[in-house]
Amino acid sequence: MTGHNKEEELVEFGLQGKKILVTGGSRGIGRGIVLAAARAGADVVTCYRQEGAAVDSLALALKETGGDHHVVRADLGVTAEVDRLADECAQRFGHLDGVINSAGVISHIPFEQLAVDEWHRVLDTNLTAVYRLVQRTLPLLGEGSSVVNVGSRGAAAGIPLRAHYTATKAALIGLTRSLAKELGGRGIRVNVLAPGVIETEAMDAMPPERAQGLRDMYAGKTALGRLGTVEEVAAVALFLVSDLSSYVTGETINVDGGI
Repeated sequence: MTGHNKEEELVEFGLQGKKILVTGGSRGIGRGIVLAAARAGADVVTCYRQEGAAVDSLALALKETGGDHHVVRADLGVTAEVDRLADECAQRFGHLDGVINSAGVISHIPFEQLAVDEWHRVLDTNLTAVYRLVQRTLPLLGEGSSVVNVGSRGAAAGIPLRAHYTATKAALIGLTRSLAKELGGRGIRVNVLAPGVIETEAMDAMPPERAQGLRDMYAGKTALGRLGTVEEVAAVALFLVSDLSSYVTGETINVDGGI
């Protein structure tokens, strides 16, 4: 593919006309996946929790890209809204070729101070929503379709002050392996994509000195000596929903620069 730019390379995933749901698409990794899938020719439904400039700019970018895309408000911590999102996909597309569970929340709290409400907020959004959304979209998924659950490299390492978050990402691995075995006979693949430390707009919102300090610290821990980009994570997500990964299921793919 010498001489091709990144947008041209993305088209080669063979996703033209495919119908894909990506949760949490207004920011960070989810946004990168949505835009990459749209550029690759897929039709995308995505969701967001709160109105804002990020949602508006995403809708504009999708409009400029072309295709049949829909940006839907849904709080995935609420089961009824998860169900409504699944119904929206059924009404808009009739079927799905891929579901990418990227939506997630996080907080940094000492375990002894972790309140029950915060525990449930993180588990409901990061784990229960995945269970419910996959369950509700199963009738839309046929042979050759793919589910990608966005986990975290931190699930294996453990992260202080994030016991609730890390628990959800570790649980996704077990859920994924069980679903891969249960759904494999129907030709449905299920995998985990586990990013390491990725450069997102969240770092831009930090004080410059703190952001640079984090970049330097984590870059020093990786084999490649740098943080990852959302485009690099998105490329692996598209690989996992494409036919290029047709014999890959039940796996956790680390995208972490060798951290």
